[in-house]
Amino acid sequence: MNESQHLSSQFDEDLARLRTHVLQMGGLVETQVSAAIDAYSTGEIASVKTIVETDRKVNELEKAIDDDCAHIIAKRQPAASDLRLVLGISKIVTDLERAGDEAKKIAKGVRRIYEGGHLPSQYGVGIRHLAEAALVMVREALDAFARLDTPLATSVIRADTDVDTEFKSIIRQLITHMMEDPRTITTSIDIINIARAIERIGDHAKNISEQVVYVVEGRDIRHQGKENIK
Repeated sequence: MNESQHLSSQFDEDLARLRTHVLQMGGLVETQVSAAIDAYSTGEIASVKTIVETDRKVNELEKAIDDDCAHIIAKRQPAASDLRLVLGISKIVTDLERAGDEAKKIAKGVRRIYEGGHLPSQYGVGIRHLAEAALVMVREALDAFARLDTPLATSVIRADTDVDTEFKSIIRQLITHMMEDPRTITTSIDIINIARAIERIGDHAKNISEQVVYVVEGRDIRHQGKENIK
């Protein structure tokens, strides 16, 4: 093996390791979101501490991946698709970290509701369904990144419309609750904040999917509107 082949092999290993770390971070975030959703349904608020601790690991991975991206750009000077991959990853990890932050917000909101002696299920809104839809988006966005699958990424982007619509429906229901019974205002606001955090998790999954399209095709489809995405 000559020197250029050796360097090329090392570069491929660097990129493979970087992608592995992104998927590891994504797995942690997916676990956070799933645990926060379960806590909402079950009232197992002891899991909140675990979710917060996982968030620290997510933050550490974000820093490590950012350092690796900077190192690769400085040392390897990647071009074309390799450069797009590194730049795309630098944006993907930001969205993953923010999705983890939203999961932490959900967990803390759940703790406030249950510690206040209330049951979210009494409000009859579709938080669980909304959350499961957002979780599927996260899972499929990570799968799209792992396989560099643009059709799957596009499907995730389109799914965000349904999550947004369902979120707005939940807000309307909760406003009705508050108008009919002012005693529900405090808990309703907590549930609204949880619903908003879930909706933002869907947004972050959409953003990740947009980066997948950028990495594979070199097209920046941000801010185009879902109806214009092929």
